[in-house]
Amino acid sequence: MTSLAQQETFSGRGLRAWSRRRSMRSGRKMPLRRQVMLQGICLLIAFTVLFPILWILSLSVDPRGLSRPDGLNLIPPGMTLDAYRNVIAQPTSNPVSLPELARNSFIVASSTAILSVGIGVTAAYAFSRLQFRGREVLMLAILGVLMLPAVATIAPLFILLTRIQVGDFVLGRTIAGVVVAVVSGALPFAIWNLKGYLDTIPIDLEEAAAVDGASRNQTFVRVILPLATPALAVTAFLGYIAGWTEFYFSVIFLSDPKQFTLSLALNGMVGQFATTTPWSEFSAFAIMFALPVSIVYIFLQKYIIGGLAVGGVKG
Repeated sequence: MTSLAQQETFSGRGLRAWSRRRSMRSGRKMPLRRQVMLQGICLLIAFTVLFPILWILSLSVDPRGLSRPDGLNLIPPGMTLDAYRNVIAQPTSNPVSLPELARNSFIVASSTAILSVGIGVTAAYAFSRLQFRGREVLMLAILGVLMLPAVATIAPLFILLTRIQVGDFVLGRTIAGVVVAVVSGALPFAIWNLKGYLDTIPIDLEEAAAVDGASRNQTFVRVILPLATPALAVTAFLGYIAGWTEFYFSVIFLSDPKQFTLSLALNGMVGQFATTTPWSEFSAFAIMFALPVSIVYIFLQKYIIGGLAVGGVKG
């Protein structure tokens, strides 16, 4: 007993000494030379990332109507907002307004977010809590689909969805078909991300709810979903971005200008040659296209990164 007590005392002293040494090292100031080098690297990375954005912003307020960008004119002479006014009035030659384009993009983005989270969380809960035959094979299949690029699935999805017809309605030629195609690509990530988060929720909470008389569905709705709110929000936001910026499926599926999205309209402003592209209006449209999602991301950045980190703990 005495030797055991002495060992515990020595181990406690060693732990306290290690903690003091670690705190001293963490509180030690970084050498000035290394600090300057790290700050220089961070500034270089920030400049590399921000410079293209600043250049696009300068092109959007350039009144000269350049046939092609010339030089690095970050502050153009006689800045004006005419390009933004022209884009808001009529972004392209097609008879469709900017609010209509934004409405179509919002339909695709919001539907993608809702469906990917709604279907993904139920599938993730099944993979996380239930044991059934073929569970591992299905998870590997979902992972395999996740590794496929979106371009590789355009042809089979287009053929499949165009065969679904009800009278004159062809699913593969509508926004609904685009939503189905985008959701099919967003679901694998939603399932894997949400499963990783659900694995971190203690199963004891569900057992306690079952003891109180709750069914599995009640436990899922009243216990699991509230605790998984951060992961649900992150997955929904990433699904919304995927739908908002979607282009590949839209350009193949849609032919009616009234159903075009913002990404299709932005691509339609690009001429056959660089001299036929209205670069000021193109830049203004690009900024207006990216601004809403960028603002939301700036405010929710820490929650998005935290949700992704927690969701990747287990898998």
